[in-house]
Amino acid sequence: MSIPFNRPGLKGRELEYISQALESRHLSGDGPFTKKCHAWLERELHTPSALLTHSCTAALEMSMLLDDLNPGDEVIMPSFTFVSTANAVALRGAVPVFVDIRHDTLNLDEKLIEEAITPRTRAIMVVHYAGVACEMDTILAIARKHNLMVCEDAAQGLLAYYKGRALGTIGDLGCISFHETKNVVSGEGGALLINNERFKLRAEIIREKGTNRSQFFRGQVDKYTWVDIGSSYLPSEVLAALLLAQLEVSREITTERLATWNRYHAGFASLEGRVSRPHIPSDCQHNGHLYYLLASSLEERTSLLAFLKSRGIGSVFHYVPLHTAPAGLKYGRTHGSLGFTDSCSERLLRLPLWSGLSPADVDRVIETVHEFYRK
Repeated sequence: MSIPFNRPGLKGRELEYISQALESRHLSGDGPFTKKCHAWLERELHTPSALLTHSCTAALEMSMLLDDLNPGDEVIMPSFTFVSTANAVALRGAVPVFVDIRHDTLNLDEKLIEEAITPRTRAIMVVHYAGVACEMDTILAIARKHNLMVCEDAAQGLLAYYKGRALGTIGDLGCISFHETKNVVSGEGGALLINNERFKLRAEIIREKGTNRSQFFRGQVDKYTWVDIGSSYLPSEVLAALLLAQLEVSREITTERLATWNRYHAGFASLEGRVSRPHIPSDCQHNGHLYYLLASSLEERTSLLAFLKSRGIGSVFHYVPLHTAPAGLKYGRTHGSLGFTDSCSERLLRLPLWSGLSPADVDRVIETVHEFYRK
């Protein structure tokens, strides 16, 4: 593809920091680069505690371990999300309960949450699609009323905000991704943001294979041992070195992506009505994570994908709704109609958006889409 859908960019001191990590001979987790990443996330996002993980999937799994889910418990979430959101619940023997999404933001429809709550409901898992915040005030009020934990799947939400608060820092727990398709990358990687103090110590233990190893290194115990369930959720120090370099230029990356997003948005304004463009509520400050168009039908989207490919432009659709997937049918259940989830999934098309994509290439994508609709 002459304009690929995604291209991870190196913009800072990545090679320098990776070399330093290799020279230090500390290649396992929780070395000096990991600690600097923790400090950056806590300082810049205003979260009490951050822990790097080897993926956002790992952070999501940790969040459900921290909620002590048991077989038969339920967690409310959208079906329009990546499989890791539901897997974290299903791995505990609990049930993902799929609810429809809003027509404007493609986020969990907060108006449908309360009627989906049962005596088995333990948590609400929100997903901030495209770095645009869910309606968190309403969701938090529902959670407080029913004594439910709120976990934010903010995989796409680094440096995006809801009423001035960073996504991932609003609920009890937040999960961030640094996969190579995200704004800030370490190839694979993630972080768990711990906003509720009662989870802090146990999160350290779960992340360290169920041991109190972190307390041992702080001198709080004279030896460390197995004290709880857990797994190996730490990333290597080499990945942390790569991530630190990216975090240091993350605001520059975000500014660049927002400029691309805004260029797309202006360029497709005249197509509104034939396609639907993203909507950003006034309370939300997004991060330019992705730009999508909603075609009028599956057939139209399929034709547009093929047309862009024929012109050397990479574009993709997004999630197959989890409630329609074989594992979703086996492990989850739906509440009410998920008609818009189904429709959105069939019509959504994502366009190239990455740090380093030139304005000329953006204009070429815009013109190619217009050419398709002229024909």
